[in-house]
Amino acid sequence: MRVHVVSDVHGNAEALARAGEGADALVVLGDLIDFVDYQNHGNGILGALFGAEKVATFARLRREGTRDETVAYSRSLWSSLDDPAAAVDEAIREQYATLFGALSAPTYATPGNVDTPSIWPEYAGADVRVLDGEVAEIGGLRFGFVGGALLPEGVVPRKAAVWRPYLRSPEDFDAAVAGLSGIDVLCTHIPPAIADLTYDVVARRAEIGSSALLEMIEKEQPRCSLFGHVHQPLSAHRRWGRTECRNVGHFKETERSYVLRW
Repeated sequence: MRVHVVSDVHGNAEALARAGEGADALVVLGDLIDFVDYQNHGNGILGALFGAEKVATFARLRREGTRDETVAYSRSLWSSLDDPAAAVDEAIREQYATLFGALSAPTYATPGNVDTPSIWPEYAGADVRVLDGEVAEIGGLRFGFVGGALLPEGVVPRKAAVWRPYLRSPEDFDAAVAGLSGIDVLCTHIPPAIADLTYDVVARRAEIGSSALLEMIEKEQPRCSLFGHVHQPLSAHRRWGRTECRNVGHFKETERSYVLRW
């Protein structure tokens, strides 16, 4: 059995269309959408709506400014549109139509923090199975899926936000993890809370990993834990007990699938 695994596609539909070549199945671990392109500021949803120059300023504030400065600038951008929510929804749907159309069969997918999982069923055809807090049997192995990322401590989502990333409370995320059992392969968007796996060497900060995932790995000892989210990790893999923990890579840039064989 051969399964290809990708994460953090961020709009690269052309490479995604090739991701399942030669595989019996394709697993997608989220972040299909290209919302902010930090390499090419004119791309992505923000680039299309506001242009490269303004996105460059936003990217600089994300990198160098305070959270308050970044939020204030972001709100100034959205306020410049007549109907920002409609503009974002249209852009997201346009990307999903292309990205889901590029998926090969069969595909098993869970959403990332940049995704809008509520509308995935509109674009996932019969050959794409969307899973979140669920288990699928692939080639005789049990694959457990949990999507999204964790809300930063102290952050409360705005009810009137133009766009809301798939960020989950610890209680919600942990409940999804707890619903999995007897897993051979753990498939998530974010990594377990292991320092080498959560630290991004380019952003020079640690992303939020999940303690619940780490506890599950210690308890269940699945064959492997697969994830993405951290684009430039200090370490792409780490063995934890009998479990191989593996960042499958920033697919948008690498255009390479991680290959599982058994």
